[in-house]
Amino acid sequence: MVKRPFCLEVPRARLDWIAGRVADAVIGYAPDDDADWKYGTDARYLAEFRDHWRDRYDWSAAQAAFNALPQYTVEIEGIAIHFYHLPATTGERGYPLILSHGWPGSVLEFLEVLPLLAARGYDVVVPSLPGYGFSGRPLRPIGARDIARIWRTLMVEVLGYSRFGAQGGDWGASVTTALAQDHGDVVAAIHLNYLAHRPSGEMSAEEAEWFKAARRRMKDVGAYSKQMTTRTQTIGLALADTPVGFASWVLEKYRAWSDNDGDIESAFSKDQLITSVMTYLVSDNVQASMWLYNSMTTARPTDGGPIAVPMGFAHFPRETVPPPRAAAEKRFNIVSWQEMPKGGHFAAWEEPELFTEEVGVFFDRWR
Repeated sequence: MVKRPFCLEVPRARLDWIAGRVADAVIGYAPDDDADWKYGTDARYLAEFRDHWRDRYDWSAAQAAFNALPQYTVEIEGIAIHFYHLPATTGERGYPLILSHGWPGSVLEFLEVLPLLAARGYDVVVPSLPGYGFSGRPLRPIGARDIARIWRTLMVEVLGYSRFGAQGGDWGASVTTALAQDHGDVVAAIHLNYLAHRPSGEMSAEEAEWFKAARRRMKDVGAYSKQMTTRTQTIGLALADTPVGFASWVLEKYRAWSDNDGDIESAFSKDQLITSVMTYLVSDNVQASMWLYNSMTTARPTDGGPIAVPMGFAHFPRETVPPPRAAAEKRFNIVSWQEMPKGGHFAAWEEPELFTEEVGVFFDRWR
């Protein structure tokens, strides 16, 4: 397997198709008492978003930013895997670290973090998940353990690292956990900023209270996950043909899951949000990205026994509340548990300096 340099250059026909769909998009109506996104995505904001996308957004600038750092592709298990690989810029041999994103994210989340970690002495690898961003897609849904196996191949056989650290949030946390679960011979330590947990055995009062709250939250905000897990193609086919419709599907998540006090643009600009949406559209990966959810019908991210690989966890305040540490320690070998001062689900994208410091300090002990 040989890695090949990659330069993002989206075909003009694809960009024209997206632009035409955006220009033609008609924004629907809303209840007369709609306020503060109470029914989901706000129609007025979506209209503003469409207008900005149509009239002012510059994809060429976004594409240039993606191409500013060294990126490659390699075929692993029949899938073209796209990844950034930025060696340490300290002049010394770097410590290898792989960072994994989730949904509705992409490698965009790590563009600011890549050079910051490289400046701390890390060789930083940031892949696009299969079926996401600029990677190819599998022929059918695969799961976190499959991706972890691909990541091992990437790090060990393609890049030549015998041992490395791994970090992730959202689906990236599931992939990173699977790396520790199945590939502890090459994974020195892991760091997560999202922690999935399913109680087993007798629960403490604290864990039971957390579990009740977690179930209430999932009932309130988890409908998207249920839909994409059980009827993946229904929603995928509906949204793949409508860029503004897909934007509506994910904008509500960007707002609800980031640290913004109800003002989405205090976390991300319209240009950033459109670029994030575009990472799915330019590669026609709207549907394929959802296939990963279908893997939960056969294997949940929380499945598996105790993991010996050392784990660090950082809770950013607008991320889903994690289980009590004592409950998480039933499965994980936790050596660091940090409460962060700000940030949310998209930690590296929202707070790149904080994220870099937390992750860098954690992995420094294995360098």
